[in-house]
Amino acid sequence: MRRSSSSDELQGWFAGRVPSEWFVGSPDVTADREEILVVGMLSDPELPEGATPEATAAARLSRIEGFREDTRERRMGIADEAQHRFGRRVSWGARCGDDRKLFTTVSAPAMTRLRMPERRVLDTLVDAGVARSRSHALAWCVRLVADKQDEWLKDLRQALTDVEKVRGEGPANV
Repeated sequence: MRRSSSSDELQGWFAGRVPSEWFVGSPDVTADREEILVVGMLSDPELPEGATPEATAAARLSRIEGFREDTRERRMGIADEAQHRFGRRVSWGARCGDDRKLFTTVSAPAMTRLRMPERRVLDTLVDAGVARSRSHALAWCVRLVADKQDEWLKDLRQALTDVEKVRGEGPANV
């Protein structure tokens, strides 16, 4: 059963349902049509003074992996409840310091129509070994845009500002 649910409702439901001892604060809850993703912040592990960055990274990843294993059964129970209530799969993740790891997440198909130049881009990525298939190449392109979106949007906004400036310097309405 799929029913419409607001992000506030999802956030509230998981904040109330997830045990308070699991995370520092309420978990972040994001959703789309197929999936609800719940990511919580774990407390930083205690390390000796002057621990190396490598030791800190290893401790944080170990804390995340420990959380994943120790809470698996309860997380799956909560996920089953939420799936029944909201009609979407639930995926989990955890953050510890600057490290973030998502556990099993949904890989949903997305249908699109591409013209030859766009297919050629995907085929080039496949031929170069960057991607295994057109589908994988398209996912790679989407991730690239997501990773670069801030820089790209900033450049796009600057270009729009430049266009407005040039228009303003041109002849008045003709």
